[in-house]
Amino acid sequence: MNIEMIEAAAARCAGHIRKTPLIHSPFLDEIAGRRVWVKPECLQHTGSFKFRGGWSAVSALAPDDRARGVIAFSSGNHAQGVAAAARGHGIPAVIVMPRDAPQLKIDNTRALGGDVVLYDRAGGESREEIGAALAKDRGLTLIRPYDEPQVIAGQATTGLEIAEQAAAEGITRAEVLVCCGGGGLTSGIALALAARAPGMTVRPVEPEGFDDVTRSLATGKIQSNLGPQMGLCDAILTPQPGTMTFPIMSRLCGPGLVVTDAQVREAMRLAFLRLKVTPEPGGAVALAAALFHHDAIAGDAVILTISGGNVDPAVFARILSEGEVA
Repeated sequence: MNIEMIEAAAARCAGHIRKTPLIHSPFLDEIAGRRVWVKPECLQHTGSFKFRGGWSAVSALAPDDRARGVIAFSSGNHAQGVAAAARGHGIPAVIVMPRDAPQLKIDNTRALGGDVVLYDRAGGESREEIGAALAKDRGLTLIRPYDEPQVIAGQATTGLEIAEQAAAEGITRAEVLVCCGGGGLTSGIALALAARAPGMTVRPVEPEGFDDVTRSLATGKIQSNLGPQMGLCDAILTPQPGTMTFPIMSRLCGPGLVVTDAQVREAMRLAFLRLKVTPEPGGAVALAAALFHHDAIAGDAVILTISGGNVDPAVFARILSEGEVA
């Protein structure tokens, strides 16, 4: 992984991905005690940054391999990103998804042309085994959700944009908080910023109880989460950091931050009220950290990602009506 690979991905993605803005609200600045700049990838095609990695990976395939089609496994956002990228290239896509994934994400993946295969996550079925068998039987290329060089390169285009947009705002030093699951977005942004904005420090953010990256960075060894991967922040609940992403994060990232579900729900509500965007729970953890863990953040400005907005309408309506104070 290097900046040349990231720039090549950016060139392939040009004209296909959205360049999302860098926005802020004085209301959020007041809560956080510093300027808060938000990169709303919930406005990206398919509602999350995952479209970047999906397009990068599909577009990088050899023509013969690409023509046979691709397969991916995901709880929803990578599923939609790969399905949309495959449709854009006119090729088939098989997507392995857990039965307990949000129905909106399953429906959207199908609507994007993905052939959805459901599995029993809670019952212990392995998405990796199912995906490997289908890939072999149908001659499909597996596109992993984060431990995949071209996926990381695609996610890293977010970092290239942050570097350019921050410079335009006169920001040369800041902590960059990134919603983190397996680490594809976090490691990609860290690689891009190390090359283009070395005054920035990337910090992964995770929900309480699923803080494998934070613990891994603290110990220097990959740590795993225990039990089934189910919770409010479904989009970023992974068993452990990726074997490819963890060394990058270990080398380039600062300490992780961990937020509670209550803080996530309040961040979602404030994003809607003050930024007019609709993050899903996993996409709001970085905002929650900026607003409610401000003592753990350095500097007078912080940049963060809202990584996805594919929230179930009923869940979002309930969170808005609760109006919890974190």
